[in-house]
Amino acid sequence: MTETHILIIEDEPDLRAGLQHNLELEGFKVLAAANGKEGLRKAREGQAALVLLDLMLPEMSGIEVLQHLRETGHETPVIIISAKGQDRDKVQGLELGADDYLTKPFGLSELLARIRAVLRRTKSGAKAGAGERGAAATVMTFPGLVVDWKRFTVSRDGDEVQLSRYEAEILRMLIEHRGEVVSRQDLLRKVWGYVHLPTTRTVDNHIARLRKKLEADVENPVHVVTVHGLGYRFESELLEER
Repeated sequence: MTETHILIIEDEPDLRAGLQHNLELEGFKVLAAANGKEGLRKAREGQAALVLLDLMLPEMSGIEVLQHLRETGHETPVIIISAKGQDRDKVQGLELGADDYLTKPFGLSELLARIRAVLRRTKSGAKAGAGERGAAATVMTFPGLVVDWKRFTVSRDGDEVQLSRYEAEILRMLIEHRGEVVSRQDLLRKVWGYVHLPTTRTVDNHIARLRKKLEADVENPVHVVTVHGLGYRFESELLEER
């Protein structure tokens, strides 16, 4: 069986050693880095299936590490691990393409659940990308919006932008259920693969990122609308698919 590598980028020695020990007991192969520059170098090598990334790092912040990875096309899943009082940084991390976050201190069982959910989602997404998606429509056109599933892009009034894996999967689920309300809980289960649902703003933050790419006016969305207290609904009319 192929070993799953996890890269821990954490400057606190005791926490880094504790995480490494516990993850190795769970059967993972662990790589570790004590600062941002070393972590970025190891992440770029592409051996890790997932990165645990602290935000407050010497030499280069976790936000800078994540930004460099995403700007250079590295889509390795990243879970941010952050101290309390850093909500702005956590939101920024999610906007830059982090897959989830945990607030310190956290329990090992919660960390393992998040790791397995992200890895499960990544593997199932890869299988779907190679398999059943090929038979479905690859391009869908809505008023002022074109979605290209093969290239993971959207074009709004002719301007093309790239979707992250999670943005694409959220959009796919909303479009498949267009006209219906999709709850945050359903998105966490279907897109992220959670069984036991965490308390998290991950869905809301990814929706906010997605709207910036879909909507001409994010304050008055016409494609993805909020149904307060329930979830989200995709409202645009399908004009063409091919």
